[in-house]
Amino acid sequence: MKIRIAEKDFKKIAMSIIFFIIITSIIYIYYKYKNETVVLEFGTFVGSMYDVPEWQSYKALDEAIYKFEKANPHIKVKYKSGILKSDYSERLSQNILKGNEPDLFCVLPGDFNTFASIGELKNLNNLIKDDKTLDLYKQYSTAVKSGKYKGSQYALAKEVDPELMFVNKTLLKKQGIELPSSDWTWNDFYEICKKVTLDTDKDGKIDQFGTVGFNWQQAVYTNGQKLFDTNGNKATFDNEGVSYAIKFIILLNKLNKNYIVNLKDFDDGKVVFRPFPFSTYRAYKVYPYKVMKYGQFEWECIKLPKGPEGANAGQLNSLLFGISSRTKHEKEAWKFLKFLTNDKDVQMDVLKYSHGMPVVKEVLESKETDKELSKYNPEGKIFINKKELSQVVEQSIVTPSFHKYEESMDIADKDIFKLMNSGDDVQESLIKLNYKLNNFLKP
Repeated sequence: MKIRIAEKDFKKIAMSIIFFIIITSIIYIYYKYKNETVVLEFGTFVGSMYDVPEWQSYKALDEAIYKFEKANPHIKVKYKSGILKSDYSERLSQNILKGNEPDLFCVLPGDFNTFASIGELKNLNNLIKDDKTLDLYKQYSTAVKSGKYKGSQYALAKEVDPELMFVNKTLLKKQGIELPSSDWTWNDFYEICKKVTLDTDKDGKIDQFGTVGFNWQQAVYTNGQKLFDTNGNKATFDNEGVSYAIKFIILLNKLNKNYIVNLKDFDDGKVVFRPFPFSTYRAYKVYPYKVMKYGQFEWECIKLPKGPEGANAGQLNSLLFGISSRTKHEKEAWKFLKFLTNDKDVQMDVLKYSHGMPVVKEVLESKETDKELSKYNPEGKIFINKKELSQVVEQSIVTPSFHKYEESMDIADKDIFKLMNSGDDVQESLIKLNYKLNNFLKP
């Protein structure tokens, strides 16, 4: 009887030891992997997203990484430096084909539709839904929308770049014309262009012009028109509002009597209006680039003119970040993506080191933003109205995201260019174009 009891005790002791070993092993493995350093690969490029002078290309990113790693010591973020923006898309695509793309990367506007359609970008819907610390309502709704593909969120914007109208104030003063108001219309725009289009040296040739670069797409968007449905299943070029926009561009072009106004004319101070992205305005409004580029005349930027059915805003461009659908570090990549696009210090760095505009509304409205928008001007003045700038972003058009968007717009651009130089009926031509695009869009 005593031997049997000893055997039972031995079995209990053995089972206790085994149980202890298992529990200890589980705890060890848990803490080992919990505290193990995760290396996130981040894909980016050198230089400006907006093709303007930028002398602190990696400054904002390095500061963001430093702050993020300090708050998350088990995560290290690495990136390859020196990749030019012109080479970035090809390099990234090659890495994707090889299966060694970064965990998280910048997505250029021309790549977003392709990457989302082929499943390269992770669908962020569940991550957003489950994250109680994220409030996307603090961002501009158009910025959030720019990262959506067929109704799902595949990327988040770190900064945006709305369109404005560059105005040669020197020419306006010369003709005795006041700077247009912030809610000016196409009629105001046309009348000013008509007044300033002149043969100033009386040699029989027009040498002063109203506008350059205001194209049919900007006319369509400022008239509040959409060219495709949300998912890209149907073209809507045959809408009356689109036809009206094309006719307006034709009317503007007729003022120049067959002369094709070019950017050199504008640089030489011979043109009053030119649409500009906000980034270009920021780059050339401050010293020293203000003197280098447009120092020979006084200038300002205002909202775009609105059509009868639209608002004083055009297309919105966004710098998007997405997570690879094949990342092994989803949790860490999401944490860094959220940090880049929502942290207030990182968003303020957009104004400090980039030429875009932060996507968090509270940051733009802050007093620190006033300092950033005035610090490089000798007069110490804020060179843009923040309230109006916010309105422009919220009213801007976010073009639909679908796989064939870029190809469809190439087709439309070529046909509309021919239309504007042919004298053909605008509405009939747009109906034909719409039919062609709908056939192209069929699965």
